[in-house]
Amino acid sequence: MQDQAPGALETVRAFVNTLDLGSGADELTDPKALQTWLEEHALIRATRLGPADLNSARGLREALRSLMLENNGVDARDEAAITLNRVAERGRLVPRFDREGSVRFEAAAAGARGALGHLVGIAAAAMADGTWHRLKACRAERCGWAFYDHARNHSRTWCSMAVCGNRTKARLYRRRHAD
Repeated sequence: MQDQAPGALETVRAFVNTLDLGSGADELTDPKALQTWLEEHALIRATRLGPADLNSARGLREALRSLMLENNGVDARDEAAITLNRVAERGRLVPRFDREGSVRFEAAAAGARGALGHLVGIAAAAMADGTWHRLKACRAERCGWAFYDHARNHSRTWCSMAVCGNRTKARLYRRRHAD
């Protein structure tokens, strides 16, 4: 798929897209749905999650979306750094270096804290290796869909030119010609 991010960063993109802001459809409807999603993405083993875990996951999802909007030129950072720091601390995130000079971040905590910490670790590693800035959230009103900008000049703005791009351009055209 054209929107997919490279490597583990795709998991972060998919996690943010568990909520479709346009339709309001949320894959993370309850703790069991969160557990299923984390298991399907090999982030957690069988464990029992609760409402606090679901709230943490939803908060992390929106903090990551805020940073992706920031990557797309929208000033949306607000509380994102605080949330990511909190999740990293709770997940006991630690850097691991290899002989080639690369860094990855591992969550030492178990359960949901470790799984969410792992997602923050993927984002942190992408920030370190330079791939993070291409992971964006659509700038269109009521969209926010996460996509990876594969454009050579990093200029992609919308998740889909045919949908969000067209709607935005049509709306701007109507405003200019509203006289």
